[in-house]
Amino acid sequence: MTHYIGRFAPSPTGPLHQGSLVAAMASYLDARAHGGQWLVRIEDIDEARTVTGAAEAILQCLTAFGIQWDGDVVWQSRRKGLYQAAFERLNGHVYACGCTRKEIADSRIGIASDGAAVYPGTCRNGLAPGKIARAYRLRVPDDASECIRFHDRWIGTVSQHLATEVGDFVLKRADGFWAYQLAVVVDDANQGVTHVVRGADLLDSTPRQIYLQGLLGVSTPSYLHVPVLTNAAGEKLSKQTGAQPLDLARPLASLMAAARFLQLPVMETDSVDLFWTHAIQAWTSRFSGA
Repeated sequence: MTHYIGRFAPSPTGPLHQGSLVAAMASYLDARAHGGQWLVRIEDIDEARTVTGAAEAILQCLTAFGIQWDGDVVWQSRRKGLYQAAFERLNGHVYACGCTRKEIADSRIGIASDGAAVYPGTCRNGLAPGKIARAYRLRVPDDASECIRFHDRWIGTVSQHLATEVGDFVLKRADGFWAYQLAVVVDDANQGVTHVVRGADLLDSTPRQIYLQGLLGVSTPSYLHVPVLTNAAGEKLSKQTGAQPLDLARPLASLMAAARFLQLPVMETDSVDLFWTHAIQAWTSRFSGA
C-alpha cells in the first residue's frame, strides 16, 4: 500500500461541534483504513480570530472521543518563515493590490461559489495613482480554456476556471496575515500530506491550492470532500450559526450521529474503542477501491 499521510486542521476559533466531528471522523477513518499516519495541525494563522484556550480544548476533545493523532501537533502561527519563503519563490506571479472589499464588490464581475466577489484585476498592471498596497495577490491564467481539474474521491470530477470563477486571489492579506490558501499548501507539502479529507465547504478552494502547488513545484494530494452538516435553516453548521460544543461526557452519541451522517453502517456499542473498530471496518469496505 502506498504510504499515506492525512491530517485534520481545525481553526481554534472555538470548541469542536458536530460538524467539526464529521470532518475529523472522515479524515481519521480514511487514514486508519489505509494504515497511514494522521496528523493534527492547528490553523491559527488568522490570529485575530484565534480564541485563547480553543486549541487546547480541541485537542482535549479529540482525546475524549478516542481520536489519537500521530507525531507532534503543528501550529501555523509558528511557521511564518515557511510562508514567507514560499511567497518569495512566487516572485513574478504576485502583485500588490490596493483595492478595498467595497471596491471589489462594486465591480460586479461576479460572485464565486464560496460567496466572495470575483476579483476584477484592477491592480494587475500596477497600483493606480494615490493607491497603496493593501494585500498581495497571485495572478491566475487568462486563457479561457485553462481549467483546473481534479478527481474527488467522494464527488467525482471537479473543474474550475480560476480567471472567471475566482480571479487573482490573495496570498497576504491587508491585515498582514498570510492567507489560508498559501499556508495550507505550504503546510501540506512540508508535512508530506498525501491525502486530504475535509468538508465540502472547502471544495471551491481546492483548484486554487492545486494551482499554487504547481507553481511551487510540490505534489498534489488526493482529495476527498465529505458533505457538510447543516442546521434547520440549511446553513452550514458552524460556530457562527449557533453550533453547540460537543459533550465530552457523552462521546458515543455524537460519534454514532456522525457515522450515520457519513452513511456508515456502524453497530451500536457502549465502547468508544469498539465504535472505532467497527467504523474503520465500515470505511474500509466503502472506500477500499478509492
